[in-house]
Amino acid sequence: MRSLFILVTVFFYMVSIAFASPSPAGSVENIDVKLKDHEMAVTFFGLTDGEATLIQGSKGENILVNTGGERTQVELEEMLCLFGVEKISALIITSGQNVFANRINDLITKYNIQEVISTPEISRTLTKITDPSVQVEFTSWEEGSSKVMFPELTADVIYAGVGEDEGLDFTLQFLEHRLFLMTSYSSEAELVFLKSDIQDIHIFKVPNWAKVDFLSEKLVQYINPEISILFESENHQPDPEIINDLTDTWSEIYFTKKTATVTIKFTEKNYEIFTIANEKNDK
Repeated sequence: MRSLFILVTVFFYMVSIAFASPSPAGSVENIDVKLKDHEMAVTFFGLTDGEATLIQGSKGENILVNTGGERTQVELEEMLCLFGVEKISALIITSGQNVFANRINDLITKYNIQEVISTPEISRTLTKITDPSVQVEFTSWEEGSSKVMFPELTADVIYAGVGEDEGLDFTLQFLEHRLFLMTSYSSEAELVFLKSDIQDIHIFKVPNWAKVDFLSEKLVQYINPEISILFESENHQPDPEIINDLTDTWSEIYFTKKTATVTIKFTEKNYEIFTIANEKNDK
């Protein structure tokens, strides 16, 4: 039986974010997700391209998963500012297409990032392209790796592939809540997934913009997600069959490009969903 969740669509502080504006972060108040003990927030940023996810803990912890698309650094930093992020404890890079050398160096310096996490192959690349004067630890996650990211939040690596269609796939366990951030979509990765403990996931981050044939009906049914998050791309359209497969599992689907930024706030038993509308998408 699916756990209870509360769906709330609001403007935080009754404001909307216009990415077309030269400095939207300066024209609105910072967003405070008001986390108490035993609470966590995960925000899927609605950038114009690429993926970026912010994980926040109740003690001020900030973890960033990927950094957006090729030309979205300004947007990303505006969103981080909006959410009051001044320091990031860890940056997770899930695939080679998310490696942008200059941006990663800038973020490490600006947000005092202490640790950069990825697959062994990508970590080797990151070591070579990172400014040697910057003090940062590079951590390699392999299949089966497990790490406590902050109290009550544990990351478990399901797959860490090296192929063109592969990368870092991991679950996040926060109290009773489970999230699956999927990156790989090769046939080899799917075989691993179908043997893994990723059934009945609460939050599912769909890989690669749900492009055609990149996610089988069998795997969707196996994961059986309550909520599915799709980062949209200006260059790719989601596969209608994948959308239908997700709908058939009664999964609520959120498209970052349509609903803009999506924040999920977790308490001990439940979770709430907030969306911050992108003014440009509302017109």
